[in-house]
Amino acid sequence: MRLALSLALLATVALAACANPRKPDLRLPAAYEAPTSGAPAGAVPLDRWWVNFNDPELTGLIDQALVANPDARSAAAKLREVRAQRISAILQYTPQGDASFSGRKTTTTQLSGTVANIPGFSNSGISEAYSGAFNVSWEVDLFGRAFAASRSANAEVAAARFRYEGARAALAAQVADAYFQARGLAIQLADARETARIQRNLYDVATRRAEIGIGAGSDADRAAGDLSQSDAQAAALDAQLQVQRRALLILTGRIVEPTANIAVAPNVGQPPPMPDSIPGELLARRPDVREARAELASAAGQQDTAALAFLPTLKFTPGLGYSRILQPGFKSETQNWSWGGSITQPVLSIPRLIADLKAQNARTEQAVIAYEKAVQTAFSESESALVNLDADKRRVALLTDGEARAERAYKASRIGYGRGLTDLQTTLSVEQSWRTTRAQLTSAQVQALRRSVQAYKALGGGWQAQAFPTDRQAR
Repeated sequence: MRLALSLALLATVALAACANPRKPDLRLPAAYEAPTSGAPAGAVPLDRWWVNFNDPELTGLIDQALVANPDARSAAAKLREVRAQRISAILQYTPQGDASFSGRKTTTTQLSGTVANIPGFSNSGISEAYSGAFNVSWEVDLFGRAFAASRSANAEVAAARFRYEGARAALAAQVADAYFQARGLAIQLADARETARIQRNLYDVATRRAEIGIGAGSDADRAAGDLSQSDAQAAALDAQLQVQRRALLILTGRIVEPTANIAVAPNVGQPPPMPDSIPGELLARRPDVREARAELASAAGQQDTAALAFLPTLKFTPGLGYSRILQPGFKSETQNWSWGGSITQPVLSIPRLIADLKAQNARTEQAVIAYEKAVQTAFSESESALVNLDADKRRVALLTDGEARAERAYKASRIGYGRGLTDLQTTLSVEQSWRTTRAQLTSAQVQALRRSVQAYKALGGGWQAQAFPTDRQAR
């Protein structure tokens, strides 16, 4: 009795030493420092943010990728694996047992000597022996081990679900980013071909001016050199666009198709508005944040399991048995049932269990820190994306006005050159200024679109909220 009381006291002290997980520090600024978009929260859908771009080709590509991409399929398979593991973890605290059956038939022929057939022994003839048993082992959960294991397993499933949706959100953003890069290349290719056409016209004009004696022959040579550069640039951009189209086919699981099947329009639209939101909403929307919270819940459940290992384990072991023996002149048939149990109390293993508990406490603290880091990273990414997106939009507005002015200047210079009012050097210089500004505008427009993709992803877009368990269901 004294030994039992001492062991119970030691187990109680060990359990008292196991503190609850530290409460994470989730403090965030009250609002983002980025300018508001004017769109009220909820006005812009985030579950399928890519439809806000009003681009059927983009929507189709993302929908195909979410079904056929290897990363999406691998994440779905991992989710199924974790769900199966949850069932296994919970069932270990239910009655376990297997039925067994054995049988043997022996034919004995006595070649010499005396044939003996007495009850229980025969050296000649046919003997048969059959037996069956069904033994059960059931660990009675007196201290909540099953609850702790269930909570940890359910949290692991929740984490896997958020990891799955996080992979899908990342994939959607990756497809959109690659698509907008392709559109930027298509615009650059169209501009390069237009530049080549203009250079060809200038070459023709310079050649005619030289032929009639009102221009220098070197002007035609200069125009020919610029034309060759424009043709080379167009060829390089065409190759880059083909490579980007192939990347899109691979992302959507259509690797065997020709790149011509990807339609990429040479134009860029305006980035859609961002929903006005507060940083605290990241805790409820971002899949990676919710995954980190679920991992913390799983670690807390494992911490409880490690603490409960100090307490006694009670097992019941009932069983049923049957046997039958048939020999010449002898027959025996029996059946039995048994009811037993055992109590196991850790004694010499307590130092090891204390070390295991300390290790699990450290892992739980790591999960708390990982949760805090996930929240901080989410805020950093979202605010950075929103601030940069606003800067990109202002840059696009400035370059749009500059590009329009540069184009007007080029057209005026082009007319002047045709009429002999300006020289080729001036015309080419003005054209180069226009093309440079136009290239900067295209780059800024593509960057704004790509930044809007980053902002949607950072704000937690790309998953369906109703598909996830509540905190209560995740436990």
